[in-house]
Amino acid sequence: MKNILLIVIAFVTSCSNAQQERTIAFYNVENLFDTINTPDKNDTEYLPSAEKKWNSEKYFTKIKHINKIVEELNFPIIMGFCEIENEAVVRDVVNGGQMKGAYGVIHYESLDKRGIDNAIIYDSTLMTIVESGILRFDMPKPFTPSRDIVWAKFKLGEEEIIAMVNHWPSRRGGQPISEPKRLIAATSAKAFIDSVLSASPKAKIVFMGDLNDYPENLAPKMISSLLKPMITKKSGEYEGTHSYRGEWGVLDHIMISKGFTKGKVCVKKKSGKINAVDYLMTEYKGNIVPFRTYGGRKYLGGYSDHLPVSVVVKIKK
Repeated sequence: MKNILLIVIAFVTSCSNAQQERTIAFYNVENLFDTINTPDKNDTEYLPSAEKKWNSEKYFTKIKHINKIVEELNFPIIMGFCEIENEAVVRDVVNGGQMKGAYGVIHYESLDKRGIDNAIIYDSTLMTIVESGILRFDMPKPFTPSRDIVWAKFKLGEEEIIAMVNHWPSRRGGQPISEPKRLIAATSAKAFIDSVLSASPKAKIVFMGDLNDYPENLAPKMISSLLKPMITKKSGEYEGTHSYRGEWGVLDHIMISKGFTKGKVCVKKKSGKINAVDYLMTEYKGNIVPFRTYGGRKYLGGYSDHLPVSVVVKIKK
């Protein structure tokens, strides 16, 4: 009996060694600011002296919350963040939990007036960074500068993966007025994807971010004409990643290239997921909504006004 058990354990171990499943994820963390006043940035809303009384205790509670999400998502090999103030706050995330010493950080300062940027963290025990950069698109007047698209190329075994993290301009002013700004962002992203696929049609690309647009809008459709959307209404029980006035919609996207569906490192089909675990949700005016950090000026102690999205990645040895 003992010998049979040893054979079974050996078989299971060999199977797990042959293939493992991890995730790639994206999360709009909702205003992850430090408590320090930064010149030339409009970050005064998140200072201890401001009405919100943002302080170290609240800041590190938010860091712990983000770490809990990373763990919930099975420690993604690549994870994109938006609404982060600087590289230091992302470093606090990766040093604040079980990721310490295992994750690298990619961040570039954007021209966004509020000082919020995009960033990428990655499992540096599994992958190496080949190169990284930004796509900075010019906004015509009277539009103000937006967040850069952050991209990075990784090496995982013999495979290369290109990740793009986006946070497109907001809908402030309404959809018709603000849409041209997102079309500018989409044009920049599409040109980059086109250039990659023209040089290498089998390239593995993962495009992710809060696009401030729904899948049926023009700007996201520019990207989905090249890449496969992995997040839809069917990806989660609430049919969305964000709730506005009681209406849910998919603002947070992950799309992949055809090349990322094959090979030793590939995205599992139909694995796109909107992660709506219980502790991320709350009730507001009779509706179930994401449990956010603030409701106006009132501190709620929650996580974010967006839900994280993810896909499963199969890694074959």
